[in-house]
Amino acid sequence: MAWFLLFALAFVVVSVIVLRGDRLDYLDSNILPQPNRAPSESHHEVVASMKAFTAESQGLKGRARLQTIRDYMDNMHDGKVFASSFTPVSEGDIRGEWVVAPGVDTRRRVLYLHGGAFMMGSPRSHRSITNRLSEVANAAVFALDYRLLPEHSRLDGIADCQNGYRWILQNGPDGPEPLDFLVVSGDSAGGNLTLMTIAWARDEGLRPADAAVALSPSTDTTLTAPSMKTNVASDPMLGPAFGKLTRFPAIIWWWATLFTSRMKPSDPRNSPLRGDLSGLPPVLVQASEAEMLLDDARRYVNKAQAAGTDARLQCWPHMVHVWQIFTPDLPEAEDAFERIGEFLVSIDATVEEELAA
Repeated sequence: MAWFLLFALAFVVVSVIVLRGDRLDYLDSNILPQPNRAPSESHHEVVASMKAFTAESQGLKGRARLQTIRDYMDNMHDGKVFASSFTPVSEGDIRGEWVVAPGVDTRRRVLYLHGGAFMMGSPRSHRSITNRLSEVANAAVFALDYRLLPEHSRLDGIADCQNGYRWILQNGPDGPEPLDFLVVSGDSAGGNLTLMTIAWARDEGLRPADAAVALSPSTDTTLTAPSMKTNVASDPMLGPAFGKLTRFPAIIWWWATLFTSRMKPSDPRNSPLRGDLSGLPPVLVQASEAEMLLDDARRYVNKAQAAGTDARLQCWPHMVHVWQIFTPDLPEAEDAFERIGEFLVSIDATVEEELAA
């Protein structure tokens, strides 16, 4: 019995040191930069629709449930009319679509990495976001169709993002074209990939992005941030899908992550928060006070600022995870894109000043 207890203790200690990494609660802060206000009526409708779909799909399991959610996401914008054109791309390892609003400067480009828990989502499912990004950034947006779990590995998806970054440096919607301004952006899992990609580009010595925009990003796959538990009930999207995971010992999740992704959960490729956040381009992070990933966003911004990176956090009360996807029907989504536009204008001004100096 004593040997078993000793082994169990050693297992826990090794798991914490090797898989979780350092404690990051020193990055927690109770200060949120957004006053409290009631959500719009449109937001209540979004939540009701989300709960209805969750109830309808509750009985499905495994691949059937995954495919149902994938289809739902891909079809959620059916019938909507967008100002942008959508042009599919398939060149070797590069797959995705160009999203180009009328009159934008194609030497200004955005690499967009969609969300969906690394298992779902596509350029099509996120057209409401990429259409508005093209408009507010005055840029051509390339929505990358990276490989997903479980058909492929996490490392495959990461490689696709890295290849996509190299490719967009040289290519626009009409073929090879010089690049004047680059933004990397993504939501949720795509926000994770966004923050991973800008750190990788720095380490590779590539031309850096001029800015990054992460919407409700997952920054730490160790799932140790407080809001992963405290916001389960208030998050109508992630709560029903992932809230049950928080009931199990974290060690089980850490080992599962190691085996499924072939990376430690604390590996910066899995958890950008746990990497070096110095020397990065300016980063704007938007999150909801009600979502499970709130503290992922808050911790990332706090650590990036401490490392000298221009990182900014904008929070909205009550919103669902990645509420920006419900533009233009959701007023809070439109507000978020206006704030993104203001951020990019400020970066433009800084870039112009540096070029003039």
